[in-house]
Amino acid sequence: MPDSAHPLTVSSLVLRSKQLEIDAVRHLAQRAELVDVIGQLIQGVQRERGASGAYLASRAQRFADMRLRAVEEVRPLEARLRDVFAQHAEPAQGATAKTLSLMAWALLGVESLPALRSQIERQAMTAHDTVAAYSHLIAGLVELVFHVADAAGLPSVSRLLVALLHLVQAQEEAGQERALGAILYASGRSNEAHQQRVLHLMDAQERSLKVFAEFAEPALRDQWERLQLVPGVAQLERLRRTLCTARPGAALDSDLSDTWFDVCTERINALWHLQVGLVQRLREDCEACIREAQQDLQDSRGLLRGLRDNPPQRAHAVDRFFDMARTPADLATLAGGPHEGESSSLVELLQGQAARMASMEAELEAARRALNERKVIERAKGVLMARLGLNEEAAFRVLQKTSMDQNRRLLEVAEATLSLPDLAFAARSPQGSTPSAS
Repeated sequence: MPDSAHPLTVSSLVLRSKQLEIDAVRHLAQRAELVDVIGQLIQGVQRERGASGAYLASRAQRFADMRLRAVEEVRPLEARLRDVFAQHAEPAQGATAKTLSLMAWALLGVESLPALRSQIERQAMTAHDTVAAYSHLIAGLVELVFHVADAAGLPSVSRLLVALLHLVQAQEEAGQERALGAILYASGRSNEAHQQRVLHLMDAQERSLKVFAEFAEPALRDQWERLQLVPGVAQLERLRRTLCTARPGAALDSDLSDTWFDVCTERINALWHLQVGLVQRLREDCEACIREAQQDLQDSRGLLRGLRDNPPQRAHAVDRFFDMARTPADLATLAGGPHEGESSSLVELLQGQAARMASMEAELEAARRALNERKVIERAKGVLMARLGLNEEAAFRVLQKTSMDQNRRLLEVAEATLSLPDLAFAARSPQGSTPSAS
């Protein structure tokens, strides 16, 4: 039951609503700091992953110094992540059970790094398993970024968050491409399975960056387009072509491994600078939202104080109407009552807030739709992988080919795939063809 000492009033509801809005934006600003620290760690671990894989693929003949430098760069970032996690685990931060669980999972991965590095130092792992182990850790960090941003629930920054999430995804896909390509070049031998993975990662980056460009602000989108004109991009395309068109088992020039790593790093750094710009813009938007909300809060208090100190004109009219000192002739001038709008300040405030929320709802819905499409497609890939024994690249190509063959959106094909019963998959042909998602 409501506390009799603090009765529920319109004013208390209006002020509490505005204060909660301010608190939500402040929490998002703090989450932006968390995303920034996680992003820095991801970039460092990506570099360590690529150098470690190439180090093992070259039988410790290449990338030894780079690997050690990368390890030293990552260690302070590990410590900083722990500090930020500790801050966000405080009850006042309002972290959800899911957030804390993902933080624990990420921390578990960070704590496994010393053992992983020891195995690499002893060359007790294959290059492929090393890249997979690092990617497993990074996947947890990326998932945490997605959850933290997806839980924000603020329409005003929804487009920034969607752009940020897909940029983070593209950066990790570019990092995996660098690592696998470095393995191939450093080993001096082509490998069809790794070539297929590289092709898949190239396609995945294009998809992620397409969504980023759709939701990013024009300045950041223009910055990315300008980066496509630098000489390193053309060099990367040549190295990709050499890598992906080589016959399985064919010799590769191992001297190109350093060039490949440097060119890929240039691309990843460009993506990182875009991410830094996005996070900074997110901070600025949060600060602007807080300032605007605080001003609204001050205005709300002023309006409510004014309403208390100055009763509505209709109340004045009633008082005058029942004033026995007034003559009957005076009553005619009171018949019209107060002018419409003179007592509607609070109503206008509430209507203004509702209008702002309604205008932002469309943007939030677009953001949610983009995130939902990604989740549905990922789930459909997982179903094909589990039921048909396909790898991730092959599963996506099945969805993509079906989409093109049937002239349907990829999302529609993914949704149809999820609706198919197990029997439909069990009935696939011996040649490995998949059932039509009709």
